[in-house]
Amino acid sequence: MRFPTLVSIVVLAGCAQLPPLPDAPDSIAIAPAEGGILAERIGPAEAAHPGQSGFRLLSDGSEAFVVRMQSARHATQSLDVQTYIWHADLTGAYLGDVLLDAADRGVRVRLLLDDLDARAKNDGFAALAAHPHVEVRMFNPWVTRKGTLAKAGEGAFSFKRINRRMHNKSWIADNLVAVVGGRNVGDEYFGAGEDMNFLDLDFAMLGPVVRDVSATFDRYWNSSSAFPMEVLDADAVSEAALERLRKALAGRAEKARGSRYSVALEGSDLVRRMIAGDWPVQWTSKYQFVADDPAKVTMKKRDVKRTHVGVALAPMVQAAREQVAVISPYFVPGEEVTASLTRMAAAGKSVRVLTNSLVANDVAAVHGGYSRYRKTLLEGGVQLWELKPAGEDGKSSLFGSSGASLHTKAFAVDGERLFVGSYNLDPRSTWLNCEQGVLVEDAVLARELESLFDVQVDGAHAWRVSLEDGGLRWSDGQQTFDKDPKASRWQRFQAWATRVLRLDAQL
Repeated sequence: MRFPTLVSIVVLAGCAQLPPLPDAPDSIAIAPAEGGILAERIGPAEAAHPGQSGFRLLSDGSEAFVVRMQSARHATQSLDVQTYIWHADLTGAYLGDVLLDAADRGVRVRLLLDDLDARAKNDGFAALAAHPHVEVRMFNPWVTRKGTLAKAGEGAFSFKRINRRMHNKSWIADNLVAVVGGRNVGDEYFGAGEDMNFLDLDFAMLGPVVRDVSATFDRYWNSSSAFPMEVLDADAVSEAALERLRKALAGRAEKARGSRYSVALEGSDLVRRMIAGDWPVQWTSKYQFVADDPAKVTMKKRDVKRTHVGVALAPMVQAAREQVAVISPYFVPGEEVTASLTRMAAAGKSVRVLTNSLVANDVAAVHGGYSRYRKTLLEGGVQLWELKPAGEDGKSSLFGSSGASLHTKAFAVDGERLFVGSYNLDPRSTWLNCEQGVLVEDAVLARELESLFDVQVDGAHAWRVSLEDGGLRWSDGQQTFDKDPKASRWQRFQAWATRVLRLDAQL
């Protein structure tokens, strides 16, 4: 291909415009199901706790997968799924097949995906949209649907729009059970990765809070940034494509059933216990589900209305009497948050932060932004730990390595209150990406989260960062380092470049 032709492709892609949205009535969540296994199990529990919602922390990847799988299998009328990433891997294919099977039973399936990742799987999602009971929408989509050059051109010319993403993750079955938290759909989020797995966290929820999640899903689904696949790529939405997808998913799902992951799940008692109702949750009326406005991707820079999650979180953290524990894989506190955390520490409060080490971070540039504030935080009395890398010993366990990369986004305050969601303590989550999460006041859950924190900051899993003679030190109680442990030269360069260029606003 000649150079002028390449330039033409890039320029034409950059000038492309999104098609107009069809004039159609809003689609809303179906009322909670009254029949089926989910209603039979959850209905009496809700009735026994009027005005309260039930919460369960899902720290184990296998349990997080089973909750999604089983809720989809037993749904009778609706499945609403919202996610930032959906990988075409073992667990992604398995859950895709489960959704398709539910649609075949007549369950209405609405699938809302951020298009930054989904564009690469355009044909598969378009094929799914051809099912009469499945609707698929892309949030803040690319105009161009194929081609690296076209993507590069559109990204360059439309960077301001494309740079703002929907980072929310929700899984809602029959408007009776919802899962909200940090997990996308993919092997590494459910402990099924061969090379690396994320340490992640979700809330499984029952009761009125589920309807709050559904209402937020509807806001995103009906927003001006959510485009039906039929509008973006009508030709790819066809019955023939659906049949090809059906065969491919069936084959991959069959392969998944024979995988180590599936065999291990069958050998556990998770599914049996869940079906039997042996699945304890904490009930409370003191909670708040919060989500950014889907219009955040179009709002002006630094408009305070853009950060509903941040505005809700700040009072909970600042009201701490004794202690705060922060878990944020992408931690770029900035001057304002750094000052707030150090003030709390100066007032005698315990302020503990767990984030990824440079070698464990899957985005080295983010670590560069964080490292600008590391010394100031330590000088101000904030305690820092950095998670060790995945597979230090060259091995990775089936259900998540103790050294896996951190992906949990959570806060615990005074052993009484906690937050779990998609929100990282960084400028991107605050000002650019749409985020959501749940604030809950419950001592049992808060202490459970603090226990998870304590396990992960143990020397077997993390390095404690400290200041000695004016320099940084990393120690796990066995070894001590005077620079980012075990990071490659390339990782160090990426972090250094980001730190020098001061790219915090994009991190």
